[in-house]
Amino acid sequence: MYQLNPNLRDFWRTRKPYKLLKGGRFSSKTQDAGGMAAFLARNYSVRFLCLRQFQNRIADSVYTVVKEKIQQAGWSDEFDIGVSTIRHRETGSEFLFYGLARNIEDIKGTEGVDVCWIEEGEGLTEEQWSIIDPTIRKEGSEVWILWNPDLITDFVQAKLPALLGDDCVIRHINYLDNPFLSETARKKAARLKEVDPDAYRHIYLGQPRTSDDAAVIKFAWVEAAVDAHLRLGISLTGARAVGYDVADSGADKNACSIFDGAVCMEMDEWSAPEDELSQSTKRAWAHVAGGSLVYDSIGVGAHVGSTLADMGVKSGYHKFNAAGAVINPDLEYAPKVKNKDKFENLKAQAWQDVADRLRNTFNAVTKGEKFEPSELISISGGIAKLEQLKVELSTPRRRYSKRGLDIVEPKDALAKRGVPSPNLADAFIMGACPHLVERSGYSWRGF
Repeated sequence: MYQLNPNLRDFWRTRKPYKLLKGGRFSSKTQDAGGMAAFLARNYSVRFLCLRQFQNRIADSVYTVVKEKIQQAGWSDEFDIGVSTIRHRETGSEFLFYGLARNIEDIKGTEGVDVCWIEEGEGLTEEQWSIIDPTIRKEGSEVWILWNPDLITDFVQAKLPALLGDDCVIRHINYLDNPFLSETARKKAARLKEVDPDAYRHIYLGQPRTSDDAAVIKFAWVEAAVDAHLRLGISLTGARAVGYDVADSGADKNACSIFDGAVCMEMDEWSAPEDELSQSTKRAWAHVAGGSLVYDSIGVGAHVGSTLADMGVKSGYHKFNAAGAVINPDLEYAPKVKNKDKFENLKAQAWQDVADRLRNTFNAVTKGEKFEPSELISISGGIAKLEQLKVELSTPRRRYSKRGLDIVEPKDALAKRGVPSPNLADAFIMGACPHLVERSGYSWRGF
């Protein structure tokens, strides 16, 4: 007979519709879920929907784990265990196994699910969740999500717990909480702890990585910038600038960042259809208060200037054409590397500009390095949606154009990764870069 991990007893007994179980390798997450599932299937009539991101073979699923638990308990005669199905002969409990990436529409049509068990949940996307969650609607049903934390910016790590609120129970467990772990496994963990402590913390303690190596901006840099002006004891205030990212269509949202010099003081995000551009533009302009507005001039945003003109506003607003030419193309970004030889477009130039200043801020805060105030950025710790901003800024990856120049991962590529449009981040970049817009035929400042 198998045993369940006593350290997870309260977790399984908690009456919540969503059970989130995360942690490092060797922590017994999948083994415990398999044991609990086999027990429930034997004693109650339960329909399980077992999901993972990719399932090329049934052996890739949790089928093997459930089958092993049934065999260990001596219940094999009670179950019909087929090549790809498991069913209890008396209770009628059954297990369905799907790969999320290729079967999302089939999953959408699944009825009567009592327990949805999502394995390797670190790959779960917001789009997939928007289909899965409404599917699990039977009274008293539960969703179990198990994962080894990867990036702190992953949907399941950064956003899902907040969406579920009090309806979920979350437990973090690692190999130190597994009383059944073999000595061989413990030695493997101890060996990695000795030679690579960072990898040990990620793999065996389940600590998420703060940065995607390919990201333009690292998560740790953004975290270090929170209230950096206060922590460093310096003034970073200056001219007021508002960055305005205009919603294009569908679920896209408008967003504004409000900067006092190099300090982001406020973020504002709201939903409004494109036919309400006038109202949204008024809302954005209300933040300007004697400063300047830098707005996304592509798509629907192309009409912001004329909308402001119709309102009688004659100056103080400037286009930010993300796909446009770089500012000051012949100035050097680095020794012997001109802006035009580094960046494909203005968006790449602006994101790198902000990345450089956030990295400087990180080095100033964590290492005591000295920089001019204009080379730093601070973010007020009291702004709305601070955690969302951190994630959005550190998610887009550096890509390269066909000319080999830097570009920022476009929205369609982000969507393929299940990442929604980073409205707050785009607004932040524009608000932080009033020096990278053309003003009355000249460049105010460039790098």
